[in-house]
Amino acid sequence: RSFPMHSSYTTDTKSREENKKTIEDLYRLSVDIKKIRRLKEWVLLQDAAYVKEIAGILQEMGADETAVANILERCPEAILHTAAEINSQRALWQLVCQNEKQLIKLIEQFPESFFTAEYHENQKANILFFQELGLKNNIITRFLTSAPSIFYNPVEKNKNVIEALQRNYVSLGGSDANMKIWILKLLSQNPFILLNSSTAIQENLEFLQKNAFTDREVLQLLSKLKGFIFQFTPATMQKSMLFSKNVFKCSDQELKQLVLKCPALLYYSVPVLEERLEGLLKEGISVAQIRETPMVLELTTQIVQYRIKKLSALGYDIKSGTLESLNGTKKDFEVNYGKIQSKKERPIFNPVAPINIED
Repeated sequence: RSFPMHSSYTTDTKSREENKKTIEDLYRLSVDIKKIRRLKEWVLLQDAAYVKEIAGILQEMGADETAVANILERCPEAILHTAAEINSQRALWQLVCQNEKQLIKLIEQFPESFFTAEYHENQKANILFFQELGLKNNIITRFLTSAPSIFYNPVEKNKNVIEALQRNYVSLGGSDANMKIWILKLLSQNPFILLNSSTAIQENLEFLQKNAFTDREVLQLLSKLKGFIFQFTPATMQKSMLFSKNVFKCSDQELKQLVLKCPALLYYSVPVLEERLEGLLKEGISVAQIRETPMVLELTTQIVQYRIKKLSALGYDIKSGTLESLNGTKKDFEVNYGKIQSKKERPIFNPVAPINIED
């Protein structure tokens, strides 16, 4: 994640000298100065820095010497904030953290997210909005650490996106009773949906409807794609669908069924689909097999090669069998692999059958 640089900071390293006091204060805290010079030397050139103050706040929250040093090495920009700014940020995150022990643990893991204090008012307004919406605090803390950029938006922008999703959900046949659950689930799966505009959401849904997907099928795709559909454009989706149609030599209706079976055909770009298809063909897998089990295109070429190699070691011929055994998550594959392995190792006799013994 990039750190939004304050306008008064400068990255011009020419004709600037390091702030000796900053260096001394960091040295006393056992911070690796060389690491900061290598990665973000501009921080050391600033006239004003608040090393002692920021270290003091972190220690007050429960961070030991090692933790403080690690945090400042990973996010040296922290020392350019005043104690007042960081205390405000601390109070803000406490709205969703159980206690300071949890808060300092999050800061240790995600210092860049915590020390972005420039959007304080937007962050606060969005936290309160998410709480009103019904998102649990543990989900909001996950958003703060893994998707901090959604908090930089003015709260009205995020509200507009949520309202657009709610309107479309109802217009596609979703019930008012289930709408809140659907919205919260969608947000939990993909908070970056909020970085889109309500116009882009509308355009993508209209694209699917123009391509003969029924309202129910569009809702099904939305759920399967976890909102990622809004990160594409109608033009890129059109190219991917046209590519799949040519490869599988199918009608519009058949293509629609393939997309519903494997949404990857809709959201992966043509170069990605080409690469994965080529990788499968090199392994001796036919286009007909891929059409039968298109979900295999959701896997990278490296994963496919690894799984084929493992199955081949058991004597399983992927060329003549189904591709179902390749599919799924790592856990799904391990379960399938285990079943094939146990079937291969099963003895030909029944070890629990009663033995006939003549008296």
